[in-house]
Amino acid sequence: MTPPGKLPAPQHGLLLTHFIAVRDVAVSRRFYTDVFGGEVVRAEDPAMVKVANGWIIMNPGGGPTADKPGITLEAPRSGDRVSSFLNVRVADLAAFYAHAVAQGADFLTEPVDRGAELRCYLRDPDGHLIEVGQSTGLLLGVQAEAPRDATGGGGPS
Repeated sequence: MTPPGKLPAPQHGLLLTHFIAVRDVAVSRRFYTDVFGGEVVRAEDPAMVKVANGWIIMNPGGGPTADKPGITLEAPRSGDRVSSFLNVRVADLAAFYAHAVAQGADFLTEPVDRGAELRCYLRDPDGHLIEVGQSTGLLLGVQAEAPRDATGGGGPS
């Protein structure tokens, strides 16, 4: 049993956790501990991994329940369209990127300098999109360069 002090339960106010539906809890749990240096707080039902000052909660998907009628949770079917992603900020993106690649992480691109920040994206084993970035120019009031889509034109960030 997990000691109560280790669980993501605030003493005051609130705290934010991120739940993801996964296909294989053990594989996903290992990804978040190896790549992000997380600590397993609970192994399953649901799995909870403390990462820095946040928690990733993961469980296989499932059908509707009394408190979420009509809602089915499932891991992403396609990586081409997403409606949300985990946004992680690091102090040293180059060091994080090297560590993550050594742990088998597969990034969409190498880190890109956008003026205000350095950033890159990777996917977890189920295809959940994760942005990893380091604020650089933003700390000095520099705004990000206009994003470019795959054809070289402007597009959403």
